[in-house]
Amino acid sequence: MNYIISLIIIAALSISGIINKEITFADPLISHRDTTVSAAEDFFLYANGGWFKENPISPSDRSNGIFNTIGDTINSQIKQICERSAADTQAALGSNKQKIGDFYASGMDTVSIEKAGLTPINSEMKAIEKISDVTSLLTSIANLQTIGASPAFSFYISQDDKISSKQAAFFRQGGLGLGDRDYYFLNDPRTKTIRKEYENHLKSMMRFIGDNEETAAKNASVIMKLEMDLAKSSRKLEALRDPLGNYHKMSISKFNKLTPAISWSLILKTMGLTQVDSVIVGQPEFFTSLNKLLKKYTISEWKTYLKWDLINSYSSFLNKDIRDQNFKFFATVMGGVSQQKPRWEGVVNQTDGALGDLIGQVYVAEYLPKGSKEKLMEIGTNIRNVFADHIEKLDWMSAVTKKKALHKLSTMIMKVGYPDKWKDLSELKIDRKSYCSNVLAANIWAHREMINKFGKPVDRNAWDMQPHTYNAYYNPSNNEIVVPACNIIVPGFEGRMPDDAILYSIIGGSTFGHEMTHGFDDQGCQYDEIGNLNNWWTKDDLNKFRAKTKLIVNQFNQFSVLGDKKVNGDATQGENIADLGGIVMGLEAFKNTAQFKSNQKISGLSPIRRFFLGYAYAWMVNINDESLANQIMTDVHAPAKFRINGPLSNMMEFYEEFNIKEGHKMFLAPSKRVVIW
Repeated sequence: MNYIISLIIIAALSISGIINKEITFADPLISHRDTTVSAAEDFFLYANGGWFKENPISPSDRSNGIFNTIGDTINSQIKQICERSAADTQAALGSNKQKIGDFYASGMDTVSIEKAGLTPINSEMKAIEKISDVTSLLTSIANLQTIGASPAFSFYISQDDKISSKQAAFFRQGGLGLGDRDYYFLNDPRTKTIRKEYENHLKSMMRFIGDNEETAAKNASVIMKLEMDLAKSSRKLEALRDPLGNYHKMSISKFNKLTPAISWSLILKTMGLTQVDSVIVGQPEFFTSLNKLLKKYTISEWKTYLKWDLINSYSSFLNKDIRDQNFKFFATVMGGVSQQKPRWEGVVNQTDGALGDLIGQVYVAEYLPKGSKEKLMEIGTNIRNVFADHIEKLDWMSAVTKKKALHKLSTMIMKVGYPDKWKDLSELKIDRKSYCSNVLAANIWAHREMINKFGKPVDRNAWDMQPHTYNAYYNPSNNEIVVPACNIIVPGFEGRMPDDAILYSIIGGSTFGHEMTHGFDDQGCQYDEIGNLNNWWTKDDLNKFRAKTKLIVNQFNQFSVLGDKKVNGDATQGENIADLGGIVMGLEAFKNTAQFKSNQKISGLSPIRRFFLGYAYAWMVNINDESLANQIMTDVHAPAKFRINGPLSNMMEFYEEFNIKEGHKMFLAPSKRVVIW
């Protein structure tokens, strides 16, 4: 790669108080560009195409880009934590080091894993085999929910959407091996091929369980038919985004009347819950259908489906033949990945998934740059301030609604960096004997931890991400944003702080601004300042807001992917609203910095040009066709290209900086440009 070197002066570098130094660094905003592409035609490729050319997608990856680069850095650090822990075979029993080390060591012990075969899940398989009637079938379905499987439906404990101070039990549609209902019905060539390969995959997995060729083919057909029936009553992706439409609180007796063949008291008791008077049902029609399917399919057929769900849930932790078959279908057929990653990466990810709070403590102490939490909080505060200014100046919102919006924003909690209190995993027992058994134990612990929340006060200090998770989220029930510490990482700026143009585009815009705007997107706007699903809008203001969100839906519906496919504007509208709000707030906050006001160039780039290139860097993601097709069907996020080109095509500052004119592909007629927040 031909790097253009920029001079960045590190004013505070002093060794033993002697002198300051000038250090030269490659500027990624320069080196990543593809100047053969016009910024006015495709800003995504203009800003990132040079990097894509030099860094093709690996055969072991679905995509490549900034998330992979940062992920590789973090995974390498977690690997060091795991390997150091595993090397200490004398670590005290029950200590953090012992658990991390033994979990990782068990995952790397392929000899023992091969020797064990299906032994770690034999007891669960035998329990399924003993099913003799509907009662024992329901007990088995519930028991599988407690160990990380999810047959027939989805269940979880979370805050009641209308009473955010209380934890509630939720039942939602689920049980689909292919994940999304549309995979069972769409008839385009790609989806039809996936269905055909899925049935072949089912045959192979049933053979591993012990079926002969003929029985495996028969059972694969049964599983496919049962899942198709579940899919028929499942709502589409976009329909699942309606909080009110997916909130149906009912007593246990009413739920039982809706599904007379199902004893929900029995299911709840088996999952560890008693004295439950009501539950929240997401999609009542799904459970009405499930009730009928208990009679439509024989006990033997249901047992076949449950065996499949169990082995599907644990296939990554079993012997090589099962792992390879699982990879062949889900990674290669559905994801376009032809080569497996080194084993340590999968084991590191699983160790982190099970023991993330233990690893997080080491990460914060040993790998997190000093001052990260303070810098993140500074940026977040500045973003919130400009967001408030924008709300005050809105020309479409009444004073009554503005007051409530400003109050919601002012009370929005910002959790930044890492939690003040870590989870207590003292009851989780881990050893080196069996990788799959460790995963099973961690799943059981996680289920019990979730169950124990029911009936207790909501812990509003809890985190649902680790400090080393490169992501962020908005939780409407707490009216909070959570930004883990590793979001401070910007590849190419290791060991130094990026300039504000980059900080306010990537961290300010695509992170803080994005998550704050989620509190005011089509879903978040339905929750009040304390996290209750409660309308705080005047009717006229809400109608104006929905008219604006309809514009962004229509805008994204026009984006083509893989020729004949389109972005689902309805399903992705929340993320698209957040992307637009985020970049707008990021730019406004950047305008208040000394860098912007000085208009001093770095690497020949003006501050505002660096800001827009920085935003494109935030979504520098190249993805293969198979994974792109999957994303369009199953993800509420638009492809990265449109997360850049879409929002920017609505911003006048972008038009002015890059001289966008009518006739350019990045040009949108003024009447079609979206301005919300």
